[in-house]
Amino acid sequence: MVLVAYGVAFYFLSLTLKSIPIGIAYAIWAGVGVALIALVGWLVHGQRLDAPALIGLGLIVAGVVVLNLFSKSLPH
Repeated sequence: MVLVAYGVAFYFLSLTLKSIPIGIAYAIWAGVGVALIALVGWLVHGQRLDAPALIGLGLIVAGVVVLNLFSKSLPH
């Protein structure tokens, strides 16, 4: 199942690379991935996040938002 999910993820990443520079696409992909995995850990496994972890995740999400809203590298 994991191999299939990785295959699907890389397929969709390759589709985005047709219109987004690789550095920006990978930054968004990695940032969103970290935040989603932390969310799954909290929801599914009951893992707690302390204040520094929440601040760090907030900064990651903020970085993705800044890239999407303000970067001239992305098509708008």
